[in-house]
Amino acid sequence: MALYDPYDWQIHEDPYPAYRRLRDEAPVYHNEERGFWALSRYDDVLAGFRDHARLSNAQGVAIEQVGAAREVMSFLGMDPPEHGRLRNLVSSGFTPRRVRDLEPGIRDLATHYIDRFVERGECDFIAEFAGKLPMDVISEMLGVPEEDRDTLRHWADTVLHREEGRQEVPPEGMAAAGQLIHYFTELVAKRHAQPKNDLTDALIATEIDGDRLDDRDIIGFLFLMVIAGNETTTKLLGNALYWGSRNPDQLARVTADPGLIPSWAEETLRYDPSSQLIARTAVTDIELHGRVIPRGARVALLIGSANRDERFWEDPDTYDVGRNTTGSLSFGQGTHFCLGASLARLEARVSLEEVLRRLGRIRVRDEGVERVHSSNVRGFSALPIEFGH
Repeated sequence: MALYDPYDWQIHEDPYPAYRRLRDEAPVYHNEERGFWALSRYDDVLAGFRDHARLSNAQGVAIEQVGAAREVMSFLGMDPPEHGRLRNLVSSGFTPRRVRDLEPGIRDLATHYIDRFVERGECDFIAEFAGKLPMDVISEMLGVPEEDRDTLRHWADTVLHREEGRQEVPPEGMAAAGQLIHYFTELVAKRHAQPKNDLTDALIATEIDGDRLDDRDIIGFLFLMVIAGNETTTKLLGNALYWGSRNPDQLARVTADPGLIPSWAEETLRYDPSSQLIARTAVTDIELHGRVIPRGARVALLIGSANRDERFWEDPDTYDVGRNTTGSLSFGQGTHFCLGASLARLEARVSLEEVLRRLGRIRVRDEGVERVHSSNVRGFSALPIEFGH
């Protein structure tokens, strides 16, 4: 019998055998104890992303239902047409040019952190690089002072962490979410009084046909940037090194041809995505594969499973840095396609370019590797590596 529990720490070690059983035996899966349904096949997950008429974002995108989703998840917790209005306003401040202009700064940050450990021949890649650089990039964009960044990262980690076997958000996670909201409330108030030409200022100034973002919308977006924009990129960088080390023939291909680095990042996102699932709420009864998902049910769209579905992908369990990953669902699909996808791709490309150039041959140590424990984010909290030319 197919079983799937995203709060089981054993599942966190390797969810992919469980996903395969779901796809084969229970493509519409119901976990009665946890109170959610799950779709695991590629076509069903893709359709779920696109079907905002029957699958709503308004109650949040985590399995744990959050009634006040808008307060902490910005437009990610909205449905059209309200979602489109807010996304358009945010996009006018978060422009492609603003993202492209970050490249020199990202390269400088990568160099700065690598300089600190390159002579040692070893480091904890998460603690000393991947866990720091994305938060610095986001912080630079938002205008967060350097001395506050480690605190924000700690709060973000705490928001995502789940105790073994426990579904509810721990009190520490709720408190950390409140601290982040309070921090950004104060930041926005400071920018009203003293603008500094950063993304926070751009969001405050944004106007389309007389329509503007209110402070609550801006605070929600800043919260989203720190949670979704920071943590997922940290996990992408760690996962890329981990799977590259576990597949040395593939890492050798990238080392010989750095032009494959973007493809390496995309294959990592397909093979082991940072965001394993995203939830919706059924607006009406949904009949699929002979089962009926009832109105009001929480529905998990299993991205990690869809990206390994042999019904869509050829040889999906093989890690291939030259693969055509068109169709990957790691950044979502439809109206909720990830607004930060271009930023994540830029950070990954620049960071991995500098890592390969400066560190040479990389090997992940078996001892000391630790995974994060979250219902939807997959990656490492510690990743010891050795390296050298």
